[in-house]
Amino acid sequence: MNTKYQKLFKHEHDEGHFWPSFTDLLTTILLFFMLIFICMMIIKSLEIEEMKETIDQIMGVRAQLVKELKEEFGDSNLGIEIDDKTGAIIFNTEILFAYNDDELKPESFVFLDEFVPKYLDTLLKSGYEDSIAEIIIEGHTDRDGTYLYNLELAQKRAYSVAAYILGDEFPFKHIQDHLEKKLTINSKSYTDDRTDQEGNYSAEQSRRVEFKFRLKDEEILEKTRGILNGDSPSSL
Repeated sequence: MNTKYQKLFKHEHDEGHFWPSFTDLLTTILLFFMLIFICMMIIKSLEIEEMKETIDQIMGVRAQLVKELKEEFGDSNLGIEIDDKTGAIIFNTEILFAYNDDELKPESFVFLDEFVPKYLDTLLKSGYEDSIAEIIIEGHTDRDGTYLYNLELAQKRAYSVAAYILGDEFPFKHIQDHLEKKLTINSKSYTDDRTDQEGNYSAEQSRRVEFKFRLKDEEILEKTRGILNGDSPSSL
């Protein structure tokens, strides 16, 4: 009888030793994974901070470029407008083209000869050139006519400007090498029309040509910053 109870006691005693040991093992494993998780969160946090710094640096380049473009052209008599947010240079097509025409006016060459060197001297000077991915000449029209007709008209106007400043008649040859590496042309037809001060559609202001620039990786970084700030993907 004593032998029977001794065996039972020994069995319970062995189980008592087993379960604390197993619990300690689980606790150790859990702490290990928690440590890995904390390390991953720290690394992720550092990566996010580094990404934010990179984004802010690139956005700072745009802000500085906009500032310098406004200083250069703010008091200009060229009749141009500067977008405070994007730095786009906007001018009415009446400066360059007759209504419904894509051939440059004779007086437009004087305008381009004065504007383009100053624009590129600001945009491509030391410290900025490596940040510029594209320089874009973009044509816009009013709503007269079909979308396709205006798409072609705006494209031809942008091309006419590009053809002149890259052609033999343009007097500033040293600029052309820089432009060939970065210049593109674009047409928006009438999809990005403009309004007057009262908020009404303005055909005259909608007919325009814009000089724009795009910074390297800017679109991706802008979306990334939106995600980091908690914006929904649909709003980007």
